[in-house]
Amino acid sequence: MDQTVSASVFENLDPARGYRGLRAALATPVAALCKAEKGHARRTAAVDLFRSVLAEGRARARARLEARGSGLECARRLSELQDELIGAIYDYVVTYVYPADNPTFAERLTIVAVGGYGRGMLAPGSDIDLLFLLPYKQTPWGESVVEAILYVLWDLRQKVGHATRSVAECMRQSRADMTIRTTLLESRFILGSAELFTALQDAFDKEVARSDAREFVAAKLAERDTRVRRAGASRYLVEPNVKEGKGGLRDLNTLFWISKYVYRVRDPQELVAAGVFTSAELSLFERCEEFLWRVRCHLHFATGRAEERLSFDIQPAMAKRLGYQDRGGLSRVERFMKHYFLVAKDVGDLTAIVCAALEEKQAKPPAIFERFMQPFRRRRNKAPKGDFIIDHDRISVADDDVFHRDPVNIIRLFWMADHHGLPLHPDALRAVTLSLREIDAELRADKEANRLFLEILLSRNMTEIILRRMNETGVLGRFIPDFGRIVAMMQFNMYHHYTVDEHLLRAVGCLSDLEAGRMPEHQQLVSEILPTIVNRKVLYLGLFLHDIAKGRKEDHSIAGMDVARALCPRLGFTPGETETVAWLVEHHLTMSSYAQSRDLSDRVTIESFAAIAQTMERLKMLFVLTVCDINAVGPGVLDAWKSQLLRVLYWETEVVLGGGHSSVDRKSRVAVARTELREALADWSDEKFDAYEKRHYPAYWLKVDVARKVRHAHMLENLTGAVTPLATAVELDRARGAVELTVIAPDHRRLLSIIAGGCAASGANIVDAHIFTTQDGLALDTIFISRAFDFDEDELRRARRIAEFIAKALRGEVIVSDAVKARARQNQAPTAFTVAPEVVVDNSLSNVYTVIEVSGLDREGLLFDLTNAISKLNLNIASAHITTFGERAVDAFYVTDLTGTKIVSPQRQSAIKRQLLEVFAPAGEKRPKAVGTGVQSVAAT
Repeated sequence: MDQTVSASVFENLDPARGYRGLRAALATPVAALCKAEKGHARRTAAVDLFRSVLAEGRARARARLEARGSGLECARRLSELQDELIGAIYDYVVTYVYPADNPTFAERLTIVAVGGYGRGMLAPGSDIDLLFLLPYKQTPWGESVVEAILYVLWDLRQKVGHATRSVAECMRQSRADMTIRTTLLESRFILGSAELFTALQDAFDKEVARSDAREFVAAKLAERDTRVRRAGASRYLVEPNVKEGKGGLRDLNTLFWISKYVYRVRDPQELVAAGVFTSAELSLFERCEEFLWRVRCHLHFATGRAEERLSFDIQPAMAKRLGYQDRGGLSRVERFMKHYFLVAKDVGDLTAIVCAALEEKQAKPPAIFERFMQPFRRRRNKAPKGDFIIDHDRISVADDDVFHRDPVNIIRLFWMADHHGLPLHPDALRAVTLSLREIDAELRADKEANRLFLEILLSRNMTEIILRRMNETGVLGRFIPDFGRIVAMMQFNMYHHYTVDEHLLRAVGCLSDLEAGRMPEHQQLVSEILPTIVNRKVLYLGLFLHDIAKGRKEDHSIAGMDVARALCPRLGFTPGETETVAWLVEHHLTMSSYAQSRDLSDRVTIESFAAIAQTMERLKMLFVLTVCDINAVGPGVLDAWKSQLLRVLYWETEVVLGGGHSSVDRKSRVAVARTELREALADWSDEKFDAYEKRHYPAYWLKVDVARKVRHAHMLENLTGAVTPLATAVELDRARGAVELTVIAPDHRRLLSIIAGGCAASGANIVDAHIFTTQDGLALDTIFISRAFDFDEDELRRARRIAEFIAKALRGEVIVSDAVKARARQNQAPTAFTVAPEVVVDNSLSNVYTVIEVSGLDREGLLFDLTNAISKLNLNIASAHITTFGERAVDAFYVTDLTGTKIVSPQRQSAIKRQLLEVFAPAGEKRPKAVGTGVQSVAAT
């Protein structure tokens, strides 16, 4: 179909009326083609015309949106376009395909938009939900018309959800099915018999909507909870779902569904008259709706599909499309996402407001809030008096003037909720949000207010929940302005799962749970250390502030020290306590870095870290802070291996700080580890076990857990007497969501490179590596790779294939480098992230080895390329420490030259750096520039 025809149709429309009139405008070109063509050719021509009109209409809506247009306007225009197109298709079918000159009463047909389409708003990739409404049962003519309309829509590649029912059938099914009831709640007339549609609405109001509203409200809120759990329980996940996620469009839809059902309103503006919203809250609802629709429409157009998730790879493009710019230390993508999370928070506030109004109307059971508090219940104190009351078993305000009369009451409200073990009434939270102006410099300086806040932070009851309520109402950001700067701030990386403020609250919650014994999976890690910390308020505040300076131009650890030094005196901390909090903020990443990227069996590593820790009290606090920090990054990030590394670093440093004495010294721990393995290998003779234990160095005994030691023992036993010992084994590591691949082979300098190459050639992503050598010259290497399949059987088959490929490579049956190159040619996936590569060559970190630390953008096959380059440089890798922080890889290699000595020549160090930087250069491009000098020729002591 000539594109000029579809374009001319739109040119004749009144711009002020959007796409209204398109149906009538199409009558002439449809009549012309039907006159010119017959049979199948006529249908093809009609579909081509409708397709070109649909494409032109969508293109015009997209152009208006991308010219800084409104998201709601775009959604409404697309809905209008769909209405008019369906009308034109209907006219074509009943006029030229199945004409009915004198339709009977039973052949009346009404087309109704339902569900999301029924709201009169349609996203570019959304489904079209239609109800073909009949007066009685289906007739042959009506069935043919409906089928013809659907076939045209399907030929246009539209996703159509449809049903054909009579009014009576609609009533019967909506009474039994809450989903159908919801779709009918938003039904909208498109064309056909208006009387039939009115009959549907009247019947719905009389027979369904007047039934107990509590049932509908409870069902919709339960449905919301299920949906939120499926999409991610937090509204602060860094890759949110715009439609289904917490704080997304579906939450606004749910609020309006409930309001329509309970208050019988048909427009959000009527909620003001109904007393649900104030005018300001209605404006907030409209702003949230506009923003989320604008994001959703842009997202669908940008991806070319019904994509609802703001994934990392699309966030930069979305930020650009929406006009954000770099500013104030934040990139435009971080500014865009911060705006998104602030809107999600506002949606949460609106949800609480509607729920409070429903309770007043007795349309919703108040117990809906109780589920948040059950794990934290304790014996309640006496009921609050004076400015506060208990309403439906929740803390509320006695009158509207409570916070103006005494602004300290804002902080006291949250303190009382925690102190009495009671949830906060939505009315009280609403009153807080309307009184935020009362939180000024005078209140921030008030001793009582600061005392109450510190008690909340140090509470052993509901710390995380209360702090989150303070944050969601805006109190936390006003009372501590530096916290306000990081509210809803995301970090554009794959490592952190949550926004910065949510991460801090989860970290504090983790510490509170550890103290209360509510985290059995990590309890043993800190059980002996946490109770011995003398000053817990220093630890809590250090944890609360450790990331508070994120998003600034300077290093957040350094800038955070200034924040700590300013805030601590306000909270009544002594100068000594203030400096310790500042020290914790400065070094909150240090212990994790040492544990994961340094050789903990090297004495220089331990002495260097001990010099930073300085005292046992600081070591204890930093250890617990690190555990909580890593755990709060995201589910499963604090795995068994990281926990063991932190534990070993703590033990080793404890010995140094204790002057060589420790509650559990190194020799004792090695002895305990040997005893544990001896007990696990009870069927071995003493002679056999004694010979076996001599094969391992102390580092092995300290770093490997008992289950793995048992597996290794059996593997090594099976190799006894082998001329060329080689063995592989695979295990599922469910705690880490990874696959464990163990290789035992004669040690040589290219071994790790071959293993890494085998993984790369097989498409396996390496997330960690444990490298050990036995005293009789065997390498015992364990590689951890990401899972690729949901089912264990599939994953184990894949892992065994990878292990077999590595075995073939070690036997010389395949050439690893060729297989890796072939894989790379097939899989050059783009990434949304850029990480400047850096190489540091350091001789001060070990008495025996040169440490090469390499960081840069992680990718498939990176470890192979790095280890291959190191082997080509004639360096021997004694140990490797593989770490990934989302998209950033940080790998440390302890190396010597082939004579077993350090690399001291500046020229040789520069060559190493140059070769490793070239690993990060895309094929055919020059090597990337390094960050800083990257080479440290520090003599070993």
